[in-house]
Amino acid sequence: MRFDSSARTALAFVTLRADGEREFMFFRNPSADMLLRESELDVNLIKKAGIFHYGSISLIEEPCRSTQLVAMAIAKKSGSILSYDPNLRLPLWPSANAARKGIMSNAARKGIMCIWEHADVIKISEDEISFLTGGDDPYDDDGGVKEAFSP
Repeated sequence: MRFDSSARTALAFVTLRADGEREFMFFRNPSADMLLRESELDVNLIKKAGIFHYGSISLIEEPCRSTQLVAMAIAKKSGSILSYDPNLRLPLWPSANAARKGIMSNAARKGIMCIWEHADVIKISEDEISFLTGGDDPYDDDGGVKEAFSP
């Protein structure tokens, strides 16, 4: 665990609307998790992980994004199962297009692995599938689901 006295701890407040849907409000910018650098990674701990779980929120801002990509590469090389939760939270992204691009990123940079394509497990909701594929029906095979989620 690392502490940064100059950064706040991120908080998420969740309320349940009358229609049963969740609503989120975030307290961050910058929060300590957003400032995580590669030099602060516990590489030995990552190498021991049987499962390495990551989400898209860590992919929004640098330096956390690059740090997460490095941690993923270390975990994968060490034989960990990579588990990815897109965890779509649009208010945290600069735009819907930036969210879609960041979550679905499959362009390796500087020899670092792809975010989406190297996941062994992807935990995703129907709403996230619809958002990412641009389709109304997450079960519609013509909506790009098979293309987007092929192993």
